[in-house]
Amino acid sequence: MKKLRISGTVPESIVDGPGIRYTVFVQGCPHHCEGCHNPQTHDFDGGKEIEQERILNEIKKNPLLSGVTFSGGEPFCQPEALAELGEEIKKMGLNLVCYSGFTFEELYAMAEKDAGVHSLLSLTDILIDGKFVLAEKSLMLKFRGSKNQRILDLPASLKAGKAMIMEL
Repeated sequence: MKKLRISGTVPESIVDGPGIRYTVFVQGCPHHCEGCHNPQTHDFDGGKEIEQERILNEIKKNPLLSGVTFSGGEPFCQPEALAELGEEIKKMGLNLVCYSGFTFEELYAMAEKDAGVHSLLSLTDILIDGKFVLAEKSLMLKFRGSKNQRILDLPASLKAGKAMIMEL
């Protein structure tokens, strides 16, 4: 399995998707959104490299988890390694949420040329897409920071070939 470059993890989160989640904050982000609450994740050379097995072992220790979230940084800058990790997570019966500054439409186009992006998209249950926009920030939104970001049912979106909004 490929190593991941991460900023850190949160073993139990209730703000990064539905249920109790293990959250992986990947390192490296090309978006540099103004007002980002994880600016330490932007530097592609920052953070630390970690074996995927270490993350999987931590996940396996907690029977209360309903899923895993890949946040960032930008997960789709490490799609191959995260797809490998995602496959193991799905084998455990857990769901997968992925945050991305890219929109579904951008990722859908990228997936045509990049097998890693295609694989990660195909494993993801819920995609929260779009850059954080400071002018549209709202603390009243569930699982997202700005009004432009969407919560998408990714399997339905991939099947339809267009973004399918999910109400949580």
